[in-house]
Amino acid sequence: MTDAIHPFARLEPARVVAAVESLGFWLPGEPFALNSYENRVYLVHDDERRRWVVKFYRPGRWTDAQIQEEHDFLAELEAAGVTVAAPWRDDAGASLHRHDDFRFALFPHLPGQAPELDNPEHLFALGETIGAVHVVGERRAFVHRRQLAPRAMAEEAAETVLASCWLTDHQRPAYERISRGLIEALGTRDWPARELRVQGDCHLGNMLGRDEHFALVDFDDCLMAPAVQDLWMLLTAEDEGERQMQLSEVIEGYEQHRDFDRGELALVEPLRALRLMRHSAWLVARWEDPAFPQAFPWLADAGYWDAHLRELEQQRVMLDGTARWLS
Repeated sequence: MTDAIHPFARLEPARVVAAVESLGFWLPGEPFALNSYENRVYLVHDDERRRWVVKFYRPGRWTDAQIQEEHDFLAELEAAGVTVAAPWRDDAGASLHRHDDFRFALFPHLPGQAPELDNPEHLFALGETIGAVHVVGERRAFVHRRQLAPRAMAEEAAETVLASCWLTDHQRPAYERISRGLIEALGTRDWPARELRVQGDCHLGNMLGRDEHFALVDFDDCLMAPAVQDLWMLLTAEDEGERQMQLSEVIEGYEQHRDFDRGELALVEPLRALRLMRHSAWLVARWEDPAFPQAFPWLADAGYWDAHLRELEQQRVMLDGTARWLS
């Protein structure tokens, strides 16, 4: 597929402006593209100097019902007093809109910076924010969104990579061996039966704030999963003292709102392994999107795949050892 025929290649600034103005807004300036690849996201401001984030959903990824569950969850969180960017709704109550075959939504812009994971106050505040989200998340279940299925998701990722042309003849059998070991390990883990609606992708880019007040943004990957799905990416330390600091601050903040089952900490390294596999598969699956070769040119380098294999091998060893996050 060439750039000219990819759907997002048609999303030039004039079309972005026309889409937003079709909702009754007037934009005096040009849209500013934000750092997003799965969807296309732009910062705009209207004639009342309000700043908005407009998100154009990747065609064919989510159904309308799945997107609506994202929007309704955000509205529910906002109504409960949780700081999130709930989508704007028109007079008819619609939050998902269409223009020129694109589906899009408009969100109020939340200013802020990413947290520092070596700052105890930031970690406490993030745990507190996620706990508040989960209080609402456990009230009901998603009907249309995905449920965390680690083995199936890892198998899907491995199949995507192995079906591609990126691995060399030397790398392919190594990837088959390592990925098979990870898939088997994920399949033998005891995953909690208790699941709730979670944000699903709590990396630093999706947490914004100032001082000790943070909000979660971009619920595009929200799903049904154990609570630890939204916490494990905050746990990055290698040093034992730092690990204990991160754990204690995050959980103490979280438990300002709801109890946390510490047995779920055994899933930190399995979830890290799953993310490693899915990230490389995501890059492969999206390569025909013209933005990806520009942003990730190193995917075509055999050195990237050598490093990825080493990382997966190291993570496989981590799964065999004692769960280092259990306290």
